[in-house]
Amino acid sequence: MQNLRILALDHGTVRIGVAISDELRMIAQPLEFVPAEPFAAFVTRLQTILREKPASLILIGMPRNMDGSYGPAAAKVRDFIAALQPLVTVPIKTWDERLTSAQAHRSLKEANVRQKDRKDKIDKMAAAILLQSYLDVATPPTP
Repeated sequence: MQNLRILALDHGTVRIGVAISDELRMIAQPLEFVPAEPFAAFVTRLQTILREKPASLILIGMPRNMDGSYGPAAAKVRDFIAALQPLVTVPIKTWDERLTSAQAHRSLKEANVRQKDRKDKIDKMAAAILLQSYLDVATPPTP
């Protein structure tokens, strides 16, 4: 059976949140966060994750302003994708990530996760929210 998992990345300048779907592309689950720098170490970790949990797509959150325009954060993500693309064999796609970090923060607060523990969970939770929004909208149910 072809592996249909999708790996999602929530790009940040300090940390990159990672989430993965199940093989049916129905459920996103937070995986981990990886330090964004040094970039070579991030790529090594990403390649290890892809070996352990093969994916057919890498979904990267594209920050947009509330009016739909792109700002400086989007330019950083485009530069990140340009640097990453030649180093992975999996196709990369972007997805609107507006409000994912705020939603992740709110979800963790509602779950009574302590403030000091939220920092370790926010990035991977934002990646999972990004991925779930993609799964809910963009992936047809598998037969």
